[in-house]
Amino acid sequence: MHSQSRRGLLKTTAGVGLACLAKAARSAPAEVASEPLFNLQAIIKEPVRIKSLQMLRLGEEHVVRATSTSGAIGYAVTNQHAGYLPPLFHQRVVPAFLGRDARDIEALIDGAYVHSSNYKLAGLPLWCCISYAEFAVLDMLGRIASMPVGVLLGGKPLRTEVPMYLSSTDRESTPEEEVALFESALEKTGVKAVKYKVGGRMSGNADASAGRSETLIALIRKRLGDKITYYADANGSFDARKGIEVGRQLEAHGVAIYEEPCPFEDYASTQKVTRALKKVMVAGGEQDHSWYRFQEVVKNRVLDMVQPDLSYNGGFVRTVRVARLAARAKLPISPHCPQFSTMLYTLHLASFTPNMGAFQEFHVRRVGQAPWYAPDLQLHNGALKIPSAPGLGLAIDESSLKKAVLV
Repeated sequence: MHSQSRRGLLKTTAGVGLACLAKAARSAPAEVASEPLFNLQAIIKEPVRIKSLQMLRLGEEHVVRATSTSGAIGYAVTNQHAGYLPPLFHQRVVPAFLGRDARDIEALIDGAYVHSSNYKLAGLPLWCCISYAEFAVLDMLGRIASMPVGVLLGGKPLRTEVPMYLSSTDRESTPEEEVALFESALEKTGVKAVKYKVGGRMSGNADASAGRSETLIALIRKRLGDKITYYADANGSFDARKGIEVGRQLEAHGVAIYEEPCPFEDYASTQKVTRALKKVMVAGGEQDHSWYRFQEVVKNRVLDMVQPDLSYNGGFVRTVRVARLAARAKLPISPHCPQFSTMLYTLHLASFTPNMGAFQEFHVRRVGQAPWYAPDLQLHNGALKIPSAPGLGLAIDESSLKKAVLV
């Protein structure tokens, strides 16, 4: 890894690019042309009218249920932000879907953005709410079609399992504690890549504790060895000068990917880091939700790898647009997915997206756990199997929802 250039790594990671940038629905932003990404009408012949979208609280979890006028049902699990978003979901997003044909999912997503001037509320809360609705609707359509969402959207799968990297979100631990955690998890899972934290998170060049990053960068390579692929995540900790300085340290220790060296909105500083480093790929995009900003990032080569979060970015439709935009520029994507919910959606995306990065995210502290709604999300030989059940592959039954409360 020390001698491999970033250009060579890009070629290896991105794989074959998609044939062309797919075109989105007629109501999409002006830069997206008018032909659709998907042809769901060819799979599901009759209209599927959306009767209701409900958010349910079950303990600490939130689930969205979509119901059609004919009685078909679909579910989606949400991310960690759902607890404070019900008013936005019910008042501003749900009305854009009711009575509409679920097969027109692209137009529904674009329509929800402009419905009641929702674009004035644009940001992660709005796009999370839109994604919850989209996920539930797609689960319903997949169940109707008796096929996984990945097959519904992308046809014959390109892959049946996805290699994962173990990520840590902890900056309170010592370098020794972090390395010990990874050592134990690697032994249990067979995973071949890890991501650790450097810097202090949007910290203005401050480290989480004195000398932590420098010590961890050297120690983890020494202890885990040369057969592991290394990623480092700064969460916007540095300005360009410091970002490049830390990047040089990462290059010296064979790190493959350097995530969010600078504040995520500071494209100019991030671009300086990207251009200065030759042996490490600079990644980012998890906080972004604007089609126009993703265009700017790709066109100006602000990043070497794009990392949209399927919830933060509004769901499958908008993330596929970003993936295909990146593919035209021969850039890989690696969605941000530290939670089980977004991990599940990333697996379906990976089933039909050629330019996925070599590894996708699995939180190291979730090793050995399985969510109540998706028991198959467990690592085997370093990978997760892509769900093959109809819809999203959620194991949610009506009896388990009897305890749920409408919110």
